[in-house]
Amino acid sequence: MSAGRPLTKAERKDFNRAEHERKIKQDLVAQHGKDLGTFYAWLRVVNIRGTQAYRGGDAAFIRDVVLALQNVHSRHVG
Repeated sequence: MSAGRPLTKAERKDFNRAEHERKIKQDLVAQHGKDLGTFYAWLRVVNIRGTQAYRGGDAAFIRDVVLALQNVHSRHVG
């Protein structure tokens, strides 16, 4: 319930999706530890969003993700 009224079908779908993602993130954190589990959860979301962006022809999103990953890699390797 939200704001004293039942959720609409679209709101319920969004709520269920968010709860499912939260549970997956909690499972990954429990399995791999906080840092690595959070990173795996982030990779999972980026993979899903990247696939959607690729299918939609949005190369800017993919470029931003690659740049972010390159920055993380250079900080930890360099």
